[in-house]
Order: sequence, then structure tokens, then C-alpha cells
Amino acid sequence: MLINRCADDTSADSLLVLLREEDCNNIPEFHKDIREIIAVLVSRRDFKGKKGSLLRVPMVEGNMYLIGLGKKDKCTLKLIRDSLAWGLRTIGRNHGKSACVPLSHLKEYEGLCFSLGEAGGLCGYAFDSYKTKDKDYEPFSLDEIYSDVYDEKEISNGLKFADAQIFSRNIANEPGCSVSPEVMAEKARELAKKYGLECEVWDENRLKAERMGALLAVGSGSKNPPRLIHLTYKPRVKASKKIAVVGKGITFDSGGLNIKPDNFMLTMKGDKTGACNVLGILKGVCELGLNVEVHGFLSCAENMPSGSSYRPDDIIRARNGKTIEINNTDAEGRLVLADALCAASEIKPDVIIDMATLTGACVVALGKNRAGLFVNDDDLCSKLLASSELRGENYWRLPLEDDDISESLKSPFADLVNSGQRYGGAIFAALFLKEFVDENIKWAHMDIAGVDFKDKEYGVYAKGATAFGVRTCLDYLMRL
Repeated sequence: MLINRCADDTSADSLLVLLREEDCNNIPEFHKDIREIIAVLVSRRDFKGKKGSLLRVPMVEGNMYLIGLGKKDKCTLKLIRDSLAWGLRTIGRNHGKSACVPLSHLKEYEGLCFSLGEAGGLCGYAFDSYKTKDKDYEPFSLDEIYSDVYDEKEISNGLKFADAQIFSRNIANEPGCSVSPEVMAEKARELAKKYGLECEVWDENRLKAERMGALLAVGSGSKNPPRLIHLTYKPRVKASKKIAVVGKGITFDSGGLNIKPDNFMLTMKGDKTGACNVLGILKGVCELGLNVEVHGFLSCAENMPSGSSYRPDDIIRARNGKTIEINNTDAEGRLVLADALCAASEIKPDVIIDMATLTGACVVALGKNRAGLFVNDDDLCSKLLASSELRGENYWRLPLEDDDISESLKSPFADLVNSGQRYGGAIFAALFLKEFVDENIKWAHMDIAGVDFKDKEYGVYAKGATAFGVRTCLDYLMRL
């Protein structure tokens, strides 16, 4: 996507105008012809700037699109970004090749150019590589945007954030028949080769030698053996911080012997989203050239039922020596993360961030548009929440302490159980993960279950995998 400065002689086949309700009463200083058309539409009450409204106006040459932002005091940068993506997506699907987007009346919103870059980069995304491109196939056609508010660096960074999120989406959307743990390793190797990253992959033999008993157990039922992948980015100058990002990479989750019902097994190709996000974040870090040392750990397995599967009542040993009694083979994500968090702790980073489609309980608690955030440090929490607000990815901090739930972690036969009582399931999982993180390291756990997949378009998100969290983490890393 090309985004350029709007000049007097700019010619575009589409015009996209975002208006708050107050802007309809006092029309901003657009071009005279545009103001006159908007004035007529407002006087006829065809358009009133209501939030979520869209009006397409055919012109002699091209089309004008008006999108309502609602009341000024309710308008946010997230709403503007989502509306830009919606409008640009609509233009591209209506065969528009170029769009002029006047934004000077909204320049009070800090980060506007950055958000334009994100919206421009994300608006045309669709996972359609498996569709037959017959004569009726209509590809997204928008390829150039012009704006009167223009900051080249901000727009460029916004596009890089979008590109990183798309990179993760493309892998997360791939079906289980195409992406196995070894394929995830190959994608990591390709990324490392392109950007000069260090890449280490532990196969099943190395995993056994390295005492990765939890990860090996989860992958034991599949013909596709598990992998632990460690990517390292080091800046050219001395790094300001060392950060580890850990991702759950279940390439398909059947539930194992505690097999999922059929309706819950759909979309489980997306149970690798956390690991895909780690790849997207590393790509973004490289493109941005950040002055931070970043380690990416992808803990990848396929959770399948077979004669070699791990079973309920089994007791397994994680890398740090703690034993775990298996109550439920469908509570596998916390197991693959346990070993990866041990490995991440061993390199002594300043911060560990893990991302996982971990618990249905988090979806029940927060719905499908907000992720759970568990953090052992208030300053880290504040920074992550600030970045999430800027990037429009909503998180809600949940407690990382509860005496009753902590008590339910205990097993009469092992150090821990992997699944507990029905209530507080997301907190139980977070407290379980805490057992495998060095207590001296700042740590954040992002439970992205529920926000990782959309069954319909929503804001900057297309149908399918969202790669929710990539832009939040990149924003946090960039601000270090």
C-alpha cells in the first residue's frame, strides 16, 4: 500500500471523509465542492455523522464515502483507525484504485498518521490463497492513499506494524494439514535467514535431552513431533533491554484424549496464534531496527489422540523439575508454555511476555473483543496497557493471586495439577504458569483466547485470525 501526501493536483477515484456529529453542524474547511455536497446531504438528513453510519455518494468521476464517528467527546483514535480501515476496505471492494482521505479536521488526535498507516496496511487483508481465482473472483483493488495530514516516518512505522500483524495472520490462518511444528520451525528459519537472526530449533531428541517433559507429553500423540524454537534479535549497538516473548504454538488442538466436541474443534488451527505472533513481532522488530535485544520462544506441538498420547492421571516432569499430574489433556497450552517459560527465564531477560490462546474461561469473563492480562509488576502493566490503548487492542488486567485457586493447584500425587476447578479458570492457568517463571523477572501473561479469531470483519480485523497483540507488543518494545 502506498500512502502519499495530498497535493493540489492529486487525482483519486474515491474520496473518504470521516465526520463527527458536530462536524455535520459546522462542516470543516474541505474543498468548496466537497463542503457543498456534504451540506446538502446533511440538510436532507441523509447523513448525520452517527457512529457506524456509512453513506456512498456516486459522483461524476468516482465515489464519495462518508463515515460517521458519532459524538466528539466519544470519538477515540481507535474508532478513527477502525473507521479508516472500514472505509478503505469498502472502497477497495468497490473497485476503487486510489483514495483521498482528508484528515486535517482530526489532527487533534495524537498518532493520527501512525493509525492511517496501520489502517492502510490492514484494510485489504484477506486469507484467500486456497480460493480458486475464477472469472467471478474480485480482488481487493485499492493500492494508493492520499492524505492532507502526512508524517512519512509515522506512516511508515504504522505500515510496518500492519505488515507484522499480517505476517502472523497468514501463518495462523493456515490449516493443520499445512502447518506442523516442523513447518513452524521452517518459517522461523526463513525469517532468521532473511533478517540475520539467530535461530535454534530443538527436535524431539534434543527436547528429551533438555528435560522438556511437558512439551514432549503434549506432542506425544501426534505423528508430527514437537519443536521448541528460539529466535534472537540483537541490535547493532548495545541494547537498552533484553526482552523474551514466548508463544503457545499448538498447530492443531483436538483436545487429546479429552477430545473436544466437534463445534469446539473448529478454528483450532488458530491455537498456534501465540507462536505466530512471536514470529510477527520479530519481523516487526527487524523492520523497525529497534534498540532492544529480543528473544522469541515458540513452543510448538500438535495435540492429538492416539495410542501414544499422554493420558489423564499421567504425571510428567517439566524442565525446572516440577511434576505435574494431568487432569485434562485439553489443558495442554499451559504445559507447552511451562517448559518454554523455564527456558526463557534461564537467559535472564529484563521482561518475559507470553501470549497464548489459553482458556475459554477468559472468553466467558471478557468476551470476544478484550484479552486478559496478568502481570507481576505494576510498572510493566501500565506500559503494556498504554501501548494497547494506542494500538486499539483492548486488554483487562486480571488478578495474579487468589489463595483458594492457588490451593487448587496442588496435587496429592505431584507438585501441581494442570487443570482445576470450574470457576476462575483463567486465573488458575496464570497461576500455573507463574510456577515456571523466575520470580525475579518481570512477567506478563496475555490470554488472547476469544480475540484471536473473528467470524466476521471487525475494525481493522478481517475474518479469521487477528494476530491480536502483535501491535501492542511492538509498541511496547518501540517505546523502550
